[in-house]
Amino acid sequence: MAQSLIRNVDVLIVPEAGECHVAEAQDIHLADTVITAIVPTGTPPPATPVEVIDGTGLLAVPGLINSHTHSPMVMMRGAAEDLSIDDWFNQRIWPMEVNLTPERVRVGARLACAEMLLAGVTTFVDHYFHADQIAQAAIETGIRADLAPTYFSSAGPEAIDAAIATTRELATLHPRITTSLGPHATYTVSDDDLRRTADIARAEGLRIHLHAAETDDQTQASLDKHGATPIEILDRTGVLDAGTLIAHGCGIRDTDLPILARHADRTTVATCPKVYLKLAMGNGTPVRQLHSVGIRTGIGTDGAAVHNTLDVWESLRLLALTQKHQQNNAEWMPLSETLRLATHHSAAAANQPTTLGVLEPGRQADITLLDLSAPHNQPLHDPRAALVYSVRASDVHTVLVAGEVVVRNRQLTKLDLSEVLAEARSLAHTLVDLSRGGTIQHYAP
Repeated sequence: MAQSLIRNVDVLIVPEAGECHVAEAQDIHLADTVITAIVPTGTPPPATPVEVIDGTGLLAVPGLINSHTHSPMVMMRGAAEDLSIDDWFNQRIWPMEVNLTPERVRVGARLACAEMLLAGVTTFVDHYFHADQIAQAAIETGIRADLAPTYFSSAGPEAIDAAIATTRELATLHPRITTSLGPHATYTVSDDDLRRTADIARAEGLRIHLHAAETDDQTQASLDKHGATPIEILDRTGVLDAGTLIAHGCGIRDTDLPILARHADRTTVATCPKVYLKLAMGNGTPVRQLHSVGIRTGIGTDGAAVHNTLDVWESLRLLALTQKHQQNNAEWMPLSETLRLATHHSAAAANQPTTLGVLEPGRQADITLLDLSAPHNQPLHDPRAALVYSVRASDVHTVLVAGEVVVRNRQLTKLDLSEVLAEARSLAHTLVDLSRGGTIQHYAP
């Protein structure tokens, strides 16, 4: 069993409830992929470590989790701006996705993994096409991923079968890869296909990751067409019973809350606040109401085609700000609660609530070391405030995933960044080219 040590580092402690705090001058002992002890610095290790990382002057936080994204969409970054949500889908994104190929997805996923690791993200929860290529990029770069191969009912039974088969295959591919079933949304996947998905999920112990109630307009359209909200559709098709990560949920209504409460032990919601501001989607995810019925809320970025970055620090900051504004209450979403969403809740959104999200013995050694010495973080009266409101991706110094150093001194260890960037630049124009015509789907919820 390989022993390693992060020496003399400050450690963010995030309890299940109550105030977060920083334990100063600690040694973090690791054995293979797991944290074995966090003790005052200088405590003799049980065995001679094979590697010692000097954490002096750094703050150790749980590796960030991107609770909902479409990682290869970094290739569309900046190519669909200043559009309504209808035009964003129908004039840009879904026509661009006609150009998807395994190679283009792989190249985009490598760039996304590089961006996330350099920003301290150690796990991402993905929902996209050609998920096998995303898995290979994650394995190559050293990041952890939960992958949901996406499908629409309009693609037909064979395409759905293929996506489900990919979910099964990737589940056994690598210890850092987990999978979920990936129906796109309640408005693009039929009730029959949702029921089949739920049956498979229950039978095989899989989780379902999909978009639902993304906006209040979607919820109203669902009521008008089907006599049910998207959450009611998830309930009657068995999706909630099977266990679900719901992306966005901005259109969740008060009448949906008792339904969600019945499934709170196996339902999470991912919120991506920058997207709601940029696409003028109305109110964001109703975090306070969800928490009142026991629903955990993870923090994500969605795809960079709309979010522009995969920076979870940015999402964390915007979540705290938009929630205060939404509730008209400066005391709501305090520092410790915001950090709890980024850790405990986001680990639940990644379907790993007991293995990720917290620095404590027995958890996976997914650790981000931050250098808070830059002017935008100083003077450091409260490290928690810096984490929520000041920290930038460039403050990330060192990153470990499953005990392996994947970023050292702000440099990737398993990837040549210049090669990743050159490859992405050489192919990006082929993905955003609209001259081919056609679309993979029409947005009309």
